[in-house]
Amino acid sequence: MRAFTQVDVFATAPYSGNPVAVVLDGEGLQTEQMQRFAHWTNLSETTFVLPARDPAADYRLRIFTPVAELPFAGHPTLGSAHAWLQAGGAPKREGTVVQECEAGLIEVRRTAEGLAFAAPALVHSGPAEEQLVAEIAAAMGLERSQIVAAQWVDNGPGWVAALLADANAVLSARPAISERMIGLVGPHPAGADAAFEVRAFFAKDGAMVEDPVTGSLNASLAQWLLGSGRASAPYVVRQGTVLGRAGRVHVSQAEDGGIWVGGATVTCIEGEVAL
Repeated sequence: MRAFTQVDVFATAPYSGNPVAVVLDGEGLQTEQMQRFAHWTNLSETTFVLPARDPAADYRLRIFTPVAELPFAGHPTLGSAHAWLQAGGAPKREGTVVQECEAGLIEVRRTAEGLAFAAPALVHSGPAEEQLVAEIAAAMGLERSQIVAAQWVDNGPGWVAALLADANAVLSARPAISERMIGLVGPHPAGADAAFEVRAFFAKDGAMVEDPVTGSLNASLAQWLLGSGRASAPYVVRQGTVLGRAGRVHVSQAEDGGIWVGGATVTCIEGEVAL
């Protein structure tokens, strides 16, 4: 039996954010065993905590969707750090947890809003090609004219994003099907409780699935929005509205320009799993 935790991420109350399943002792498991369990949990991600290989890291994390392994994902990073700390994990550097994953070393720190991770570098950036923009519009049930700008914002999973005129346009999108990892973002009016509305979509079993609250997408969107002057930090993102969730993502920027993405984390399930 292995220690297991299920954590709700980007939410202050249980069952209102995005859950991640965390196996706190993944040592000795084969990739096939991890993938099978991730397929069984049927959550957007399941993670396995392993001993670090890099001496600078506190632990190594492997991240699986129900069908594939990811080099990095945001809400699994925060949920796994939460579970590791709650289980008695002690970081080598006071105040900073260092996670080793396929994308490299990711720092996680405590903030007033909860745990936050340092946004990893983009592996693919730049404006989306016009043919791709038209594909995004069709996949999201939008007119091409509704897309203000579109950008590659891939920090590992493969995100491409479209900026719409406002939050209502984002909420009104009606996705069809695409093999792309697509993010939509639109600004809320001044004075709202969030600066932007975000939705995230990916293909699964021949259908388009919406992710409740997405750390990796918000991290890469922040690099685009802040870098292009479309946003100023700190700001708050609202996500999961259409799904009945109350996700809140907090984005801040350090003096050195580094972007931090965080939010609240809540333990929902604790126990053991047979693996």
